Amino acid sequence: EVQLVESGGGLVQPGGSLRLSCAVSGFTFSGSIMSWVRQAPGKGLEWVCSIYSHSSNTYYADSVKSRFTISTDNAKNTLYLQMNSLKPEDTAVYYCAAGPYDQPYDSWGQGTQLTVSS
Repeated sequence: EVQLVESGGGLVQPGGSLRLSCAVSGFTFSGSIMSWVRQAPGKGLEWVCSIYSHSSNTYYADSVKSRFTISTDNAKNTLYLQMNSLKPEDTAVYYCAAGPYDQPYDSWGQGTQLTVSS
């Protein structure tokens, strides 16, 4: 059974930084796409970024490019999202998602709340 468990959310002031983690079990990073997706209050899901295991190529939404960094630690089976220069509009529940190339959003975590506010 695939399990994804996010952690690291919280309250941060504008301009601050935070790192989210997603612990993965029952799933092999090799041959996969891993992503972060967020949902702001009252809005739909928004793709944030993805990392492709075979190439380690990363892709970012324009809204977070140059501020967020997605990475993996294969030894720890963990996905990370380093978030810098946070803005109030980054406030959302952040989900990690994973799957093979043909189903990249096959499995989801339960989400972790990030609130950016002074």
